[in-house]
Amino acid sequence: MKVLIAALVLLPLATGAQSLFREDSFRALTADNKAYRPGDVLTVQVYENSSASTSADTGTRRTNHLQAELAHGSNKVAQAAVAVAGDFDGGGRTQRASRLLATVTVTVQEVVEGGQLRIAGTQSVTVNEELQRVTLEGLVRPTDITDGNIVQSTRIAQARITYVGEGDLTERGRRSWWRKLLDAVGF
Repeated sequence: MKVLIAALVLLPLATGAQSLFREDSFRALTADNKAYRPGDVLTVQVYENSSASTSADTGTRRTNHLQAELAHGSNKVAQAAVAVAGDFDGGGRTQRASRLLATVTVTVQEVVEGGQLRIAGTQSVTVNEELQRVTLEGLVRPTDITDGNIVQSTRIAQARITYVGEGDLTERGRRSWWRKLLDAVGF
């Protein structure tokens, strides 16, 4: 009987106690839901507009004329003339505009010096057998994160936003290799 009582008394001491509180995942009930540590998720609203326009006009003209005569007395013995003329008109215009609207949920990768959050994430959507992929990474200041745990893409430092489509329609929009070759040699 003494052995049984001694075993029951020593049993809790041998197993050790564990707390229900975990410091690495604790968030107070009154705390906001903003991302602030590695592994937290953050919603990024991507609103990117870009446009560029360039134009160039070039015009050159060149005319040269050289004439020579060889005379012996009043008689012309030989006559030669050379005329060179050049004319070039060229110009070009390039215009491009793009707009990207997306909502991407990313993950905090690390907290860097100064308290900024390094974020990264990818979203893939398939529409009509066309894969569309948005990849986003950059640095976010915690003060730029709203109460709803959202940040605008215009508030991301060192932002790298890539939008790529893959599929038949995307392939048809690209120039073929032989067209690129002919363009390179000037045809």
